[in-house]
Amino acid sequence: MATPSLADLQSGSKALMAAAFAVVEADAHSKETVTLLAQAWAAAKGQVIGVTGPPGVGKSTLIGHLIKSYRAEKKTVGVIAVDPSSRRSGGALLGDRTRIETDPEDESIFIRSMAARDQLGGLAFLTRAGITLMRAVFDVVIVETVGVGQSETDIADYADTIVFCVQPASGDALQFMKAGIAEVPHIAVVTKSDLGKPASKAQSDIEGALSLASEDGDGWIVPVLMTSSQSFDSIKLLTNSIEDHWRWLALDDRLKQRRSTQAQNWVERAILDRFGREGIRQAGLGLTLQPGESPFERELSLEKTLNHAAN
Repeated sequence: MATPSLADLQSGSKALMAAAFAVVEADAHSKETVTLLAQAWAAAKGQVIGVTGPPGVGKSTLIGHLIKSYRAEKKTVGVIAVDPSSRRSGGALLGDRTRIETDPEDESIFIRSMAARDQLGGLAFLTRAGITLMRAVFDVVIVETVGVGQSETDIADYADTIVFCVQPASGDALQFMKAGIAEVPHIAVVTKSDLGKPASKAQSDIEGALSLASEDGDGWIVPVLMTSSQSFDSIKLLTNSIEDHWRWLALDDRLKQRRSTQAQNWVERAILDRFGREGIRQAGLGLTLQPGESPFERELSLEKTLNHAAN
């Protein structure tokens, strides 16, 4: 299968984007694949929005409304939906993604369902490769996590803006208060706000949890929003908050620094997964990326070096 060029992908063809995913999945470490990913890394233009939260909270419904809102603004949208893996096939259990309602004829929307594979956080290599390809093509890239295990915190290594969803009267607020989770989101959302008093209680609980979270000194104040599938205004308020965070990231090289840290973490995780802690020790300073350097090229280089040393 021929590897599409970045220019091919930026032409907007869904078929070519699907072909690129197939190539990456078939041979992640080929020279052609790594070159394409490195080019896409350097050409990043879109905002990556991570949507996380417990199963059943309404993430897919919320994403469907976000897509409609962005398309009304003529923005192109890519979606990566990370699903639990099938024990039998290894594929995504909910691969058809019928829960996210979109217009199948709209060439400016591309949705790809992916299996969590063996990653505890539900975010495998194909996910980060896919994010890299999509953000070089689409104005907005939305990543929906499985909402279990480490995925609620691992999304920080993939997204620019993280939206954490909770549901009224479900105990999600207590989940949010767990160590680490309250420090992850840039925006917190109470779904199904039309439930009234339970939704207001959830909003109050989340605001309380945020007030107890450790300050990282970056100056961003996490808004706690109420959303409902029945209210266009509430969805618009959410997209406005996401845009506010995007503008905030543009100041003082925050986005550049965030993505540089993510790239560093990607390389370290790749080496740890394949070679263990001994591989990390042997890689040493080789794990350190230069500003703007593609993590995919560095991963390939380190893996070749460590494989040679092992033989």
